[in-house]
Amino acid sequence: MQKSKLVRLLALFLSIGVVATACSSDDSDDAPAAPATTAAATTAAPATTAEVEVVQGGSLLDAVKARGTLNCGVSGSAVAFSETQADGSVTGFDADYCRAVAAAVLGDANAVMFMALTAAERFTAVQTGDVDVLMRNSTWTQSRDTDVGMDFGPTTYYDGQQLMGRVSDGFSGTSGIADLEGAIVCTNAGTTTEKNIAEATELAGVNITLNSFETGDEVWQQFLDGACDISTTDGSALVGRKVKQQPDDEEWVIFPPTPISKEPLGPVYGQNDSTWADAVNWTVYATIILDEYGVNQANVDDWLAEPGEVGRLLGGDGELQTTMGLSADAFYNVIKQVGNYSDIYNSNLNPVGLYREGSANAHWKEGGLIYSPPAR
Repeated sequence: MQKSKLVRLLALFLSIGVVATACSSDDSDDAPAAPATTAAATTAAPATTAEVEVVQGGSLLDAVKARGTLNCGVSGSAVAFSETQADGSVTGFDADYCRAVAAAVLGDANAVMFMALTAAERFTAVQTGDVDVLMRNSTWTQSRDTDVGMDFGPTTYYDGQQLMGRVSDGFSGTSGIADLEGAIVCTNAGTTTEKNIAEATELAGVNITLNSFETGDEVWQQFLDGACDISTTDGSALVGRKVKQQPDDEEWVIFPPTPISKEPLGPVYGQNDSTWADAVNWTVYATIILDEYGVNQANVDDWLAEPGEVGRLLGGDGELQTTMGLSADAFYNVIKQVGNYSDIYNSNLNPVGLYREGSANAHWKEGGLIYSPPAR
């Protein structure tokens, strides 16, 4: 059976009754759709007989294990979250969570087929089975959780929409919606970002010209060319673009201090497959729990004999991974090959100035929102 037929069959069982739609998006960092692996770009292999059998009656977990590769949807041009490099490899926070799922399910963090998707393509790719999971700065909203037919995993990054303008145009870090009167604002078409800024300015009685573009690169080129006074998207994306693209002769500023929206970002997958959802969700939870104990990529081998919650997660007495259809050492593989939450966060986001301390992404005991249910 060819892959195109397989994924349609898979989508039928995972998302019966779901209409494939390119609904609203929340991000502005999009790239043309093109599959890429951790090395050179390739195409997915035809389905195996085992994969066809599990698609007909099992969970996506079985299909991924039979295939031997995780198909993971990313942006491909989201600074620090998923960036496709010249050699075809994909780096970033979201990309590493793709690798974490692959390490848990397949025992190999490199067994990932990355697919770069635009905002308009991403949810359809999940519904048709082209990707097994989406790790692509996609906001968890009511409509997406219901009408669009997606299920959302744990939030891996708490974000919020902000705006960026030039100091030379009179904007500062304390500017707000009221200061946008008469401004030309650019963002991505068909996104929650577009809806949020339109609603915020309407409620404030502020008149703006809102120009929308299909991809994030188009938005940023317009801003760089001076065709836009303001660019708006998730705050994390603004920080990344500012670090990478601010000209030496300009000073850009991000405002307002308090975001104008809530943008919880995390893994997305098809509806009504709790076995697959458990595998993805507990991969994320394991990175958070083990981070709380100080178990990281560098020292995980020193904790293998630890009793209690750590021991269970690393495959010791009382482990629950095998009841989930994973190997007992599934989460050991995640930490050893990819890292805990702090490892993943700090290595990718600290270099662009996004730090956990004092943010919503801090540990829950340190005033943040990063929290996991217990592993017992």
